[in-house]
Amino acid sequence: MPKMDVAAVPVRTGSGYPQPFDAPCAARRRQRLGEAGGLGDFGVNLTTLPSGGWSSQRHWHSDEDEFVYVLEGELTLIEDGGETVLHAGDCATFPKGTGNGHHLINKSSATAVYLEVGSCNPHDLTTYSNIDMTCSNADGRFVHKDGTPYPKS
Repeated sequence: MPKMDVAAVPVRTGSGYPQPFDAPCAARRRQRLGEAGGLGDFGVNLTTLPSGGWSSQRHWHSDEDEFVYVLEGELTLIEDGGETVLHAGDCATFPKGTGNGHHLINKSSATAVYLEVGSCNPHDLTTYSNIDMTCSNADGRFVHKDGTPYPKS
């Protein structure tokens, strides 16, 4: 594929989470660069997170590795072991199956921009650490940990 026109890649704002879990991520803007370029084995997202925004609910993956690289600004990584501030040029990795719930929060006053890279395993189950929710890549539905579906928003 030739050089990609990043400006032409659609911007998706918010998350697909059911209410009220969608609120902290409502201002998150994501461009699915890997998808736009036809990649299937892994995804690459260019994500913009304004001040106060969350990347996601705190979560971990059963069968997907994740990597983030901060391009601009400052983000606070929150995981089981506590908080770590990430600046432009910093990266973090999240191996699959660890159970270490993580997410990023922009606690600074400036917008942050980062790359997310992850495998696209159809067997992955995302478990949300602080809330009663899971999501399977197989069907993309958000369900309670007992399997009861959340109502569609």
